[in-house]
Amino acid sequence: MTTLPGFADPAHPGFPERLHVESLGRGSLRVTFLPGLGGTTRYWTSTPVAPAFRHAQTELVDLYGFGHSPRPWCRYTVERHVDALARTLQAGPPRVLVGHSLGAALALALAARHPDRVQALCLFSLPDYGSRAGAIEWFASQRGGWVYTNMLATALACLVTRRVAGRWLPYLVQNVPPEVASDLVLHNMASSTTSLWEVLYRHDVRADAAALPPDLPVACVHGLHDATAPLARVSELAARFPLWRHVTVDADHHPWLRDPGACHGVVDALCEAVQPHAIRAEAIG
Repeated sequence: MTTLPGFADPAHPGFPERLHVESLGRGSLRVTFLPGLGGTTRYWTSTPVAPAFRHAQTELVDLYGFGHSPRPWCRYTVERHVDALARTLQAGPPRVLVGHSLGAALALALAARHPDRVQALCLFSLPDYGSRAGAIEWFASQRGGWVYTNMLATALACLVTRRVAGRWLPYLVQNVPPEVASDLVLHNMASSTTSLWEVLYRHDVRADAAALPPDLPVACVHGLHDATAPLARVSELAARFPLWRHVTVDADHHPWLRDPGACHGVVDALCEAVQPHAIRAEAIG
């Protein structure tokens, strides 16, 4: 049996065995949030506080290789990411799982492999390229997009971001809140580059979608101006499944940051669908 780097192993005591998790709120419903590539728990709290943060058992998770979670030097495959999440989120009743971008793809993968741990999915800006060739074709159509599918260029960008421009990121990256920009250095070249290739480019999210339980409620939220994740592919994917809901907002790749009110409403509606009055009853009480 292979033990993942950075996790507990009886032969190597002292390794951390859990991802970094921040717990907020309390209630009868569990809601777990997974950020995108380079994101941390602060991605979700950098805008007005969502109702679920106060009125549900809310978990904000740093993905394997990012933020304050273990960051070993290894190949960050879908299975490694999912195993790390499964080890961390194994206890308790099923949860509503919310993910953005890379976190959305991993939420989908976790639900496909561990359906007993998830009772609903909310997928923000799900990257659906179909294959590495599909990703290359998509980014080739975006201005300067070739950088994202050139491994050497992305590795160099990662190095420069962390070692040279790190302290200036809140001033240089102005399309996200300062705290979100500051956390963009909390990864390493392996976690950033191989997660991009293994989870988003070389992995077909549609295989995971097809493996979900047919009665699992899923909401997809996508920006109308998303230049990172193709809107048309997610719209077509959602149309295949009767319990999938597709919502578009006037935003780029970050609907949660651009229109938090609308995004909170989608999450709340999904929570109400799986556990009626869970959010409103706690709020009233």
